[in-house]
Amino acid sequence: METLVLKGKVVRDQVFADLKEKVALAPRKPGLAVVLVGDDAASSVYVSHKEKGCDAVGFHHETHRLPADTPEDQLLELIDRLNKDKTIDGILIQLPLPQGLDQDKVLLSVNPAKDVDGFHPENLGRLVSGSPRFVPCTPKGILRLLTHYDLPMDGKNVAIVGRSVIVGRPLTMLLSLKRDDANATVTMCHSGTKNLAGITSRADVVVAAMGVPMALGRDEVGEGAIVVDVGINRIDAPERPKGTRLVGDVDYQALKGRVSAMTPVPGGVGPMTIAMLLENTYEAMARTEGLHG
Repeated sequence: METLVLKGKVVRDQVFADLKEKVALAPRKPGLAVVLVGDDAASSVYVSHKEKGCDAVGFHHETHRLPADTPEDQLLELIDRLNKDKTIDGILIQLPLPQGLDQDKVLLSVNPAKDVDGFHPENLGRLVSGSPRFVPCTPKGILRLLTHYDLPMDGKNVAIVGRSVIVGRPLTMLLSLKRDDANATVTMCHSGTKNLAGITSRADVVVAAMGVPMALGRDEVGEGAIVVDVGINRIDAPERPKGTRLVGDVDYQALKGRVSAMTPVPGGVGPMTIAMLLENTYEAMARTEGLHG
């Protein structure tokens, strides 16, 4: 069986081109503010990708880099200022936050109308009710990727492995909505799931989002399934110049030629997350300015 490789970069480039055209016609540039607290290496890389994306589509953007020992009240003051700034349409708090900061309190302080990550309880609640304002970027990106490659989810049995508020929970809600790109039957699996392989091996679609390197292989994924790998893990690879390599939560080589379609790591879901963040930011500006689209 030939496995269709679901390349996110191709779709991301289309989204970027579309956004660039829309920005050229907009009354002003959409504005994205990223708040990075501490010096987490992975977070710094993600922020760099977001900055490059903003430049590519012509957004106004600013990054607020704060030391790890920043007092919580100082962080909240910054967010309050950004909430009131009319040039800023989206506010992104880069997670994880350093120890000592109340993550829930910080996320709650973001104006829901500027919460382009979609993590504010109000936005998550709107998603659950079926009338989302902002769909969290990774779940939104997964659906866009599947739609681009003409892989409809209508009626499919989907097993999602992972229950985080970033991927697993919102994607479960999103895929179960009665809409053209969803309408699936979804099982959300997690560390307490008994007989995980029994569930995932019978699924039409398997989404791996648990952060465990190459955890799902031939025993856990059925022949002909569609596989979406959200994981990105750095493992030792002495044969590589840097001594490490990136792998997903599924065993790509073991499943290649066995499944019908699969996202690569890197280059699959990751680029889609950035693209959807920028799309959400444009939508926030469009809402503020009374535009359509």
